Amino acid sequence: MKYSVYLITDAEEDIFEICSYILRHDSAEKADDVFKKIQEVCKSLETMATRGHVPPELDRISVRDYLEIHFKPYRIIYQIFANKVFIHCVLDGRRDLSDLLQRRLLRS
Repeated sequence: MKYSVYLITDAEEDIFEICSYILRHDSAEKADDVFKKIQEVCKSLETMATRGHVPPELDRISVRDYLEIHFKPYRIIYQIFANKVFIHCVLDGRRDLSDLLQRRLLRS
């Protein structure tokens, strides 16, 4: 099945913040490389959206509407509705994300 993939505003802001951080602390080339790889992983959801798994932080509170895939160390959190994929977050997996995931995803 072919899916349409959409980045919601929060996910766009996450990617911008990640790339801005890398630009400030590493190089423009590294920031561009990470940006392109995150784009590729997101685009791969067009054909393989169901391959993700429920984030453990949400599974513990019985919220199973969201899936995640990884581009280490980043976690891409998304939802599937019919043939549409909505990417909600692109987060650094090295952070404690329990509270952030619950606040951000459960408010929508």
